[in-house]
Amino acid sequence: MDRVHLNPPPAADVAERADAHSVAPLLNCLLREAAAPHGGSRDADGRAPDDGRRVYRLRGSGRLLRVLGERRPAEPEMYVSDAWQRIGHAELVKLVADELRRHTGLSNHELPAEIIDSRNALAALLTARARATAPDDLYLRSEQSLLTGHPFHPAPKARGGGPVATWLPYAPEAHARFPLTLLGLREDTVVEEGDTSALDALGEAPPGYRLLPAHPWQLDLVGRELADAFADGRLVRLGTTGFDTWPTAAIRTLYAPERDLFVKFSLDVRITNDIRRLWRHDLLKLRRTDTATAAALAAIDGPAAWLGDRGYRTADFAFEELAVLVRDGLRGRVLPGATPLLAAGLVEGFEGSPLPGAQDPAAWWEAYLAQVVPPALAAFADHGVVLEAHLQNTLVAVGTDGMPVQALFRDAEGVKLLPDVSRAAGWERLVYCLVVNHLVEIAGALAAHHPTLNPWPAVRRELARHDLPEIPALLSSPTLPGKTNLLLRWTGADGADARYLPLPNPLAG
Repeated sequence: MDRVHLNPPPAADVAERADAHSVAPLLNCLLREAAAPHGGSRDADGRAPDDGRRVYRLRGSGRLLRVLGERRPAEPEMYVSDAWQRIGHAELVKLVADELRRHTGLSNHELPAEIIDSRNALAALLTARARATAPDDLYLRSEQSLLTGHPFHPAPKARGGGPVATWLPYAPEAHARFPLTLLGLREDTVVEEGDTSALDALGEAPPGYRLLPAHPWQLDLVGRELADAFADGRLVRLGTTGFDTWPTAAIRTLYAPERDLFVKFSLDVRITNDIRRLWRHDLLKLRRTDTATAAALAAIDGPAAWLGDRGYRTADFAFEELAVLVRDGLRGRVLPGATPLLAAGLVEGFEGSPLPGAQDPAAWWEAYLAQVVPPALAAFADHGVVLEAHLQNTLVAVGTDGMPVQALFRDAEGVKLLPDVSRAAGWERLVYCLVVNHLVEIAGALAAHHPTLNPWPAVRRELARHDLPEIPALLSSPTLPGKTNLLLRWTGADGADARYLPLPNPLAG
């Protein structure tokens, strides 16, 4: 459990750490999407640097940039007037904006502000986290561990630019926990589909009303729009739940351990690429997608499980704003005696993570692959289900010895079905989510703790066991698809409109 600090950390320390945490993903995006290696790892004058720095040429301007490290680059320096000059986070933001203007021919004033908001939010999270206590429950600790967050997004911690006080009480990174707000929704305005009975057990609604829980932050965001509904009685306030819920890594998805219930809400805030609403078009296809995915996972030989999205409830006059989705809990789905952990938390690191102390990292990695890879491939090959098997949608349960024994997948909103998308598009998405976003990151984190481990032969062996026509090309292709989050945000593309560029394929080495 994290130590409780009675005094906040020095402001200078917080600023330095916030800059360092924010520089790494921004550099990852810039170097992936708008730069190319310059002479391998050689310096501007052709000499190989002796400190592990790598040199890149920026595509927009042709300028040279060098960084320390590869997986989480740090200490950026620009080559100016025949010398390397260190640049901080603020200068890097200006550099990124200038490079993208040159590279795309487009201007964007919103994204630089979003990147700065992400850095400032991180500073607030660092301060709050120093005063907080991590949950005793290892699963919850893994969900609330993502201080840096998405390693390839320019603004992974942006919170919509609002004042810190409006969002910090609901931040998983600050180990928040809070009750749900309970509303009564007049029965003639209720819209629901699927099994929402768990919502009725959260409290008691007056006659003529149904219970509708709300995320307190979302209620603050859309409160003015609901004034008429409160005034005419379509909505009534019923207080709060008598128990706390814990925000998970997804922020708007909360877990109630006492009820073993996940609830997912709309949140009218841009987090990474999207405004996080439960969109009408996604809700209307929820039952079809969830049913197909549940059937696919149930048919697979092995312990893999699907945390189903059972149903949703909302108001006809605020369909997206007040929507709440009911998701399966963990009990009865996680193997007896096993502890589920968020895959993204394994990459970020948290007290109690099995990665640092793995006695046999090669065996640990083989066990991890054996749980995660087969169900994702079988769902695609045998059932036409494209799981969004990235780090935040995958839980890996470990036994008492820390070895992976089960994978659990979640979030029907991100699942694609064939033939709604073509097989080629579905395969590309699966490769990005499962291999690039997920396995590459877990492999990197494991190798950082155990430097003698080469993780890629085991990945090749695991993939080669599966009889999919796409596998030989995957294992021989020089490139893998990498999502372009920086360019997506800069060009104002729809966050769901994934665009990819080729990345070096470690499987082909």
